[in-house]
Amino acid sequence: MKKRALITGITGQDGSYLAEFLLKKDYRVFGLTRRTSTSNYDRIKEIIDDITLVPGDLLDEHSLTNAIKESQPDEIYNLASQSFVPASWSQPVLTGEFTALGVTRMLEALRLAKPDARFYQASSSEMFGKVAETPQLETTPFYPRSPYGVAKVYGHLITVNYRESYKLFAVSGILFNHESPRRGLEFVTRKISHAVARIKLKKQKNLKLGNLAAKRDWGYAPDYVEAMWLMLQQDQPQDFVIGTGKTWSVEDFAKIAFNVVGLNWQDYVEIDKSLIRPAEVDLLRADPAKAKLILGWQPRTAFEEMARIMVEADLKLEQ
Repeated sequence: MKKRALITGITGQDGSYLAEFLLKKDYRVFGLTRRTSTSNYDRIKEIIDDITLVPGDLLDEHSLTNAIKESQPDEIYNLASQSFVPASWSQPVLTGEFTALGVTRMLEALRLAKPDARFYQASSSEMFGKVAETPQLETTPFYPRSPYGVAKVYGHLITVNYRESYKLFAVSGILFNHESPRRGLEFVTRKISHAVARIKLKKQKNLKLGNLAAKRDWGYAPDYVEAMWLMLQQDQPQDFVIGTGKTWSVEDFAKIAFNVVGLNWQDYVEIDKSLIRPAEVDLLRADPAKAKLILGWQPRTAFEEMARIMVEADLKLEQ
């Protein structure tokens, strides 16, 4: 019998890579999709015939219960959320509905429809926010600095609560920033790689960025979906920090990305103060020691290699 997995957010960066990963492991893959007037299947177009899409919405618990009953999953990966941090200031209530309460709805649906399924919650390094210590590990206190970060803390803790209250196999992966050519254009790394391609091809003159000094622990998304899967293969449910343990600034990423096409970033980057967040998270760096020890996981793709992959993919896209 093939194992069955249900992925929320299957049309997103992580969901699409995870679906491909699980198909290679011979899973039957189901993806939760919301009804929208325009379909957004670009990231899964190569595998659309190999997966089963089921209707559902994180705002509608009844639809989630039905999706779980229909797919009968052994594993559930909850990757759907309003995941763009700046948008969480302009839409704080909606962010809370999706990113916080949406997790509770998923857990309730799981508890009622398939309590033996294993559940993965996509937690975020943004929960650490104004960090209490560097690097950050599983025991570092949370101090979120955005409505998105606050909502993710709720999602994280409600997962712990359901695990302890109902003895569910429910875990959270506290993933640090992870990028790829499938990242949305609004995210800074993809904004940079896409602009570099367009500037190289003379389709764009410059690139506006906010805080160049913000530092993140950036990894490559396809490496990270393996960690999600590994968490659900363990004997005991527990949470893990997933990251590279290295820090790079926005300026570093810009410099490397422009280097890929033989340009000097300083000739094209302009600072736009309107892009600076109301409350900035200055430095995030993971301590993934627990994941390395227990899961046997480590990142395979170097930062410079990831930047090159992204720029080359955008050059191909824009040509």
